[in-house]
Amino acid sequence: MKCLILDDEPLAIELLQSHIGRIDSLFVVKTCTNAIEALNYLRHNTVDLLFLDIQMPKITGIDLLRSLSNKPKVILTTAYRDYAFEAFDLDVVDYLLKPISFDRFLRAVSKASGTIYANPLAGTDYQLVHYFDDAYIYLREEREMVKVFLKDIHYIESLRDYIRVKVANQQIISYNKIGYLEKKLPENKFIRVHRSFIVALDRISSFTPVSVKLDGFDIPLGRKYKNETMKALHRSNILQSG
Repeated sequence: MKCLILDDEPLAIELLQSHIGRIDSLFVVKTCTNAIEALNYLRHNTVDLLFLDIQMPKITGIDLLRSLSNKPKVILTTAYRDYAFEAFDLDVVDYLLKPISFDRFLRAVSKASGTIYANPLAGTDYQLVHYFDDAYIYLREEREMVKVFLKDIHYIESLRDYIRVKVANQQIISYNKIGYLEKKLPENKFIRVHRSFIVALDRISSFTPVSVKLDGFDIPLGRKYKNETMKALHRSNILQSG
């Protein structure tokens, strides 16, 4: 992943460079000390991950983030807690408080890359580990940002401009598009079975040619999604060969 660091504190940049340098799959392509320099770079170059300080002179990190039309994945780095709510509303990957420990840095990068990095200082060799059990998203429900672990999601239903997320014995209604959630969910764990439904593969208990069942509830299987659903069920060993 190509990384850009934007921070007006040289020591903060050095620390992030040090952390990034310890992970083979990350490398720094540019460091900037002001937002104008970063904007000019992003106009002509693409990056995968932006480490973005919030409190900077003239243009804040939040202002810069709002101005980007094609945003990379963003991890905010700041000494202030006050911006967390606003930050997650802008769909950032994570929000790191300075000083940033290497262990906390690893957790943030895990979310951005889809894998979790084991800390070599924790008595294990450097390796990549699947992180699904710890993965989560934030969904806005009324005035609150609700933390939802992906492993707890049973299904997601589209309600026009809203979605209903069924989690265990509760449901979350959030102003969102189902297509937006579909892009964020791991393909090996979730499948779009209908224009109005995404389901967790391991929650499916049975199926027919026109529906899948989970939690005792029949969810329609759309013709457009049937082939991909069957392939996903085979991959997840839900369908067994006779």
